[in-house]
Amino acid sequence: MQTSGTHLVHAQSGTPSSARRSVLKTVALATACMFACGAGWAQSAPLPKGGAVNLAMVGEPQGLDPMVSTADLVGTIMQHVYEPLYTFDANWNIAPMLAESLPAVSKDGLSYTIPLRKGVKFHNGRDLTADDVVASLQRWMELSPRGKAVGKEVASLTAKGPLSVELKLKNPYAPLLAQLALPSGMAAIMAKDSIAPQLKEFIGTGPYKFKERRPDQFTVLTRYEGYAARKEPASGYAGKREAVLDELRFVPVPSANTRVEGALSGQFQYADLLPVEAMGRVEKGAPAVVPIVTKNFGFPYIVFNTKEGVLASQPVRRAVQTAVGTGELMAAGFGDNRFFNVEPNFFPKGTPYYSDAGSKFYNERNPQLAKDQAAKAGYSADQTVRIMASRQYEFHYNMALVMAEQLKKAGFKTDLQVVDWATLVQRRNDPKLWDVYFTHSGLLPEPMLSPPQLGDGAPGWWDSADKKASLSAFNQETNPAKRGALWGKVQQAVYDEVPFIEVGKFNSLSARSAKLQGYTPAIWPFFWNTALKN
Repeated sequence: MQTSGTHLVHAQSGTPSSARRSVLKTVALATACMFACGAGWAQSAPLPKGGAVNLAMVGEPQGLDPMVSTADLVGTIMQHVYEPLYTFDANWNIAPMLAESLPAVSKDGLSYTIPLRKGVKFHNGRDLTADDVVASLQRWMELSPRGKAVGKEVASLTAKGPLSVELKLKNPYAPLLAQLALPSGMAAIMAKDSIAPQLKEFIGTGPYKFKERRPDQFTVLTRYEGYAARKEPASGYAGKREAVLDELRFVPVPSANTRVEGALSGQFQYADLLPVEAMGRVEKGAPAVVPIVTKNFGFPYIVFNTKEGVLASQPVRRAVQTAVGTGELMAAGFGDNRFFNVEPNFFPKGTPYYSDAGSKFYNERNPQLAKDQAAKAGYSADQTVRIMASRQYEFHYNMALVMAEQLKKAGFKTDLQVVDWATLVQRRNDPKLWDVYFTHSGLLPEPMLSPPQLGDGAPGWWDSADKKASLSAFNQETNPAKRGALWGKVQQAVYDEVPFIEVGKFNSLSARSAKLQGYTPAIWPFFWNTALKN
């Protein structure tokens, strides 16, 4: 997503505590098992090794650098090649991956000492060292939108011996470990000798290594025989990872209907993000095809260009917000109300970050008031609002169609530009090319993880005194209860300044072959610990 390019509760940085575990358990229950309850993370019997799978993705990744792009598609593929220091388990707790354990944190919350696992090998056969970690994180803080936000909080980053890293902060920063754990815009640990502004080699420590990419055809990863797995049982993205399959072939399939047909015919062993209206057809494909419904998968949102163009004016953005009926958009995007919720709160009730702040500005759908607001703001009817959307995410396109009509009723001139997803991701970096684009994000365990517009420099370029003040207070507070109360001020700032509109929340539909064993639904699908039934 986006991100596509992904929120849901805080994983407190620092030494683990009963309070943190309590908060995360509350969230895990309240979000109805984003990791698909009952699917099971560990296999009781050994999986049969070998075989190759065709995995139908929504499109072509615009690149394979997991730091530079926050697009979910890039993170989904490259999380098999690269690994982070920390990751998330099945209950969205922070868990170590390349780190040996959770960090030792100083009493003032400013110094993190991170021990590294011994004997981890890169795909070039060399052992992982602290120098690789430091070089990787420095690159992440220079190039990644998420990394840049973290970099502003970091005072120093140094190697303390061959297998220890020390990270010092300028101020307490609660989201640190969650930022280091996210697959999207990943703080990927790379072989130091492979690092460059533009990667030419993709050398990580993951269970699969990069083999080949043919644009618009496939990206192929193969099993890394020298992979050093963790010993803990598999849980979410954490614990033991095993490359059981010989080969993963990620195939770009922009047409949602083609992904459906390919899943039903057996051409694809997995088909990602299918239109919800295909549910009946997928169910009829049983027992050969298994529908996958991932609950509380994510939220669509509409990003505004606050830097240039007609929507650089906050009063004009406010008028657009008044014109938009998010209920109509969600109905257009998902149809079946079992697949979506229309609600103004960014986080569900029962979670620490639930707030109704700004809710009066949600789902107004008032064209006359919007027209009056636009006129007062100086909007001229000859100014075009350029809306970008991609049909590779069919719900984006369907919502964009409805929004264009809602804006026309409010007197706005619109231009709906339908492009492939890779083009949209490329064009959104140029503020001269667009005014609005549609995307979505997963419901994640830390508010600062998504959407990236909460950070700095992401497309949309939201920057204001209110944003900085509310986020600074929120991020420096490490007490979960106090932090939850501060989230409301951040949410209010989003509603007041309209850098984006969160449309609602949705469940996702994908499908897999019944022969694909061990697969468990997740926001970023992964295929370690999966096998093909003979």
